Amino acid sequence: MSILLEHGRVNREVSELLVTGGGVIGRRRHPHLGAALDHLHRTGLLVAVLPGIYVHRDLITDWRVLALAACTWDSRVTIVGDAAAALSFWPELVPLHLELAGRRCTSRSRFFTFSQRVVPPELTMRMGEIQLTTPDLTALDLTATRGGDVVDRALRSRMATLAGMHAALQLTSGRTGNADRRRMLLDSRDEPWSEAERLAHRHLRSAGISGWKTNVRFRFGARTYFLDIAFVREDLVVEIDGLVHLSPDLFESDRRRGNDLLLAGKRTLHFTWRMLTDEAGEFVRTVQRARSAAG
Repeated sequence: MSILLEHGRVNREVSELLVTGGGVIGRRRHPHLGAALDHLHRTGLLVAVLPGIYVHRDLITDWRVLALAACTWDSRVTIVGDAAAALSFWPELVPLHLELAGRRCTSRSRFFTFSQRVVPPELTMRMGEIQLTTPDLTALDLTATRGGDVVDRALRSRMATLAGMHAALQLTSGRTGNADRRRMLLDSRDEPWSEAERLAHRHLRSAGISGWKTNVRFRFGARTYFLDIAFVREDLVVEIDGLVHLSPDLFESDRRRGNDLLLAGKRTLHFTWRMLTDEAGEFVRTVQRARSAAG
């Protein structure tokens, strides 16, 4: 952005405002700079991403800058969808587009998609100047495109809860797709942390197997673990091992975890995604035999 400094005092002011504004400048906030903004826009140094909102050309591919631009345009607009997830409980996600919700969302822009949807204030939060949906509502919104995985991620982050998602569903009653969202929450009632865990829970419930808890906190010495599925009375643990467990770091920690569980006297069963999908009956029978053997 230093290129703007080469064009005189007014453009130096614009450049300083871009730096302090995170690469964004709004025309309404600085009406005395109108002529300079028009000139820089014509030369391509500034890009108009929304009416009266300019972003430095080097930053128009940065989705975080675009999110800031949207909320500079209208402080009441809410970032929803993938971008809201990336800003809160799913920081690894890179949104391919930004979706905005609000009464004023009738403009057209190649940088955003718009929805004239009013989000209840109780279901919004702020990160600096950016307003976005809460993790509870964001996870609900994304179930249509990302399935149960987004619910699992939100729960794992501890930034959302099933109770919060149910409350969000109640506050947004009447929306198309709510029946599917309600079914997804019902399927998540035992708080799976992965799609494989969700499937394991479904198999156990279908077989009428009870007496188990999920994500049970377990301490051994100075180490703390969360057990995928635990039958507390039988000291039986069911671990669901996804492909992520093949990574070198997790391979090492899993061996340590297994040793600690053995030393603590806990029988441990391990199942993979393929076992759960191709051998569901064997999964159930193995769990039942292990429970019987444990007395």
